Amino acid sequence: MHWGAELWDQFDNIEKHTQWGIDFFEKYTKFVKERLDIEQSYAKQLRNLVKKYGPKRSSKDEEPRFSYCHSFFQVLNELNDYAGQREVVAEEIGHRVYGELVRYTHDLKMERKTHLQEGRKAQQYLDMCWKQMDNSKKKFERECKETEKAQISFEKLDSDHNATKADVEKAKQQLNLRTHMADDSKNEYAAQLQTFNSEQQKHFQFIMPQIFKNLQDMDERRIVKLSECYRGFAEAERRVVPIINKCLEGMISAAKSVDDRKDSLIVVESFKSGFEPPGDFPFEDFSQNIYRTVSDGSLSANKQEMRGDQKYTTGKSKGKLWLFGKKNKSPRFSRDPLSYCMNEIKTVKPRIPSFKDFKRGLSIKLGAISEDFSHLPPEQRRKKLQQRIDELNKEYQKEIDQRDALNKMKDVYERNPQMGDSGSLHPKISETMSNIDRLRYEIQKNEAWIGEVEKTCGRGDRRLSGGAAFERPIETNHHGTPGRESPDGSYTDDPSQEQKAHHRYPEPRRSVEFDDEFEDDEPLPAIGHCKSLYPFDGQNEGTLSMNEGEVLYVIEEDKGDGWTRARKQNGQEGYVPTSYVDITLERNSKGAVTYI
Repeated sequence: MHWGAELWDQFDNIEKHTQWGIDFFEKYTKFVKERLDIEQSYAKQLRNLVKKYGPKRSSKDEEPRFSYCHSFFQVLNELNDYAGQREVVAEEIGHRVYGELVRYTHDLKMERKTHLQEGRKAQQYLDMCWKQMDNSKKKFERECKETEKAQISFEKLDSDHNATKADVEKAKQQLNLRTHMADDSKNEYAAQLQTFNSEQQKHFQFIMPQIFKNLQDMDERRIVKLSECYRGFAEAERRVVPIINKCLEGMISAAKSVDDRKDSLIVVESFKSGFEPPGDFPFEDFSQNIYRTVSDGSLSANKQEMRGDQKYTTGKSKGKLWLFGKKNKSPRFSRDPLSYCMNEIKTVKPRIPSFKDFKRGLSIKLGAISEDFSHLPPEQRRKKLQQRIDELNKEYQKEIDQRDALNKMKDVYERNPQMGDSGSLHPKISETMSNIDRLRYEIQKNEAWIGEVEKTCGRGDRRLSGGAAFERPIETNHHGTPGRESPDGSYTDDPSQEQKAHHRYPEPRRSVEFDDEFEDDEPLPAIGHCKSLYPFDGQNEGTLSMNEGEVLYVIEEDKGDGWTRARKQNGQEGYVPTSYVDITLERNSKGAVTYI
């Protein structure tokens, strides 16, 4: 059906309908614009949300280690990608839908205006033809009436015997004039009527149908364009659905990757100190003094006081009466070490700080404690050292690769002097070699420290078991109080390392309470021998320098601090890194010193 045939007389309604269609088109355009703003705002808010809760770019210590943290950050990454897809949707809607709607709305208005102007113009022309025809019709009607009046007047005078002949002739002439004018009006009316009928037929059969057809085509194209925009609106969303599904699948995969067991293990690894739990507190009987007499109590008190001193201290005179060539390296307790700590806190007088303690505290304040992480528990210290060794190994491999590249470049320059001067590479090669030596030394030093920690952790059950082994009271201080000094000048909280720290220096071994005890009367017997694997300069006080492949006597085992006491052929004694030597012990040798 065509509007021109079916709606030939509904020009005004067609005009209203087309205007309503364009208004609806503009309404949909406004809807798309608001949806576009919502998509852009939604994507922006998602971006801000991800940025707010995402990981901050800070130090490595704050990096998440737990699986649920990694999963959450993975969810945030997928959400960030999802926000990007919402931005793609907004861009597609903006360019393919909204922009097309705005352009097409303007074209529709202009086209409708043109068609309506043509229709009004054709209607005005037809109205003009109808007016002309109507005027000619009215004129013909007037002339006919005047002619009838002239006819009646002539007949009346002609039948009147009293009328003169001149009046009759005059009336007859008037009748003839009116008749002639009526005939002219008739002919003009007939011509105007024929013209109007022709124009009217042309108007309603050709001109207006064509205009209505154009308006119909315009309205149908508007409907088709709306359909295309509906489809494009949905297509912009459907194009990103696969990517959005991947984002959602990534979120589901992140949720599945949460491992509670692994996270619990990370907590253990993060906070494990490596120490063993303290033993049971011994029962202390305070009722024995109730049943003593006054005289016996005085005497027994002195005896018990003497026994207590013998248990907890070591005098100079007693130090010279050891048998079997084995010295008592540390006081042994009949009570649990933790009990001794509590007792010391309550009864022992404050120790006067020595210059060595002052030096330790100063070193800690200056940052020396951070070099070997001795302020950390053994397990945490081992992890930190292992992390540093891994980083040093990466730098070491990088320097090795750079050295090889420089050597190859040097060979090329030597073979082809025109390509460059090989002498210009010497400074860089020297610098690289220096870096390699420095990194190698750092790696060896950290490996020695990690060896200390591993041996210390291996003997933790003996240190805290409350047996015959000596345990120094653990000093808990979180404000940087002086720790224990290792042979190379670092500090450690390991009590077994504190004992070995004094072996590094020529001064005699100290007990827990006194800084002055006794000198060794005679050199210790050899308990084995060792062969050096690497050269050691022995620059620190109490250490022994050695060359690669040199054979030394072992006179004291490594007690967990990573150092072994050895003697050269010339009688010179000192400490060497345990990781630098291959040790062979002779357990059956007389006078062998073995530490628990």
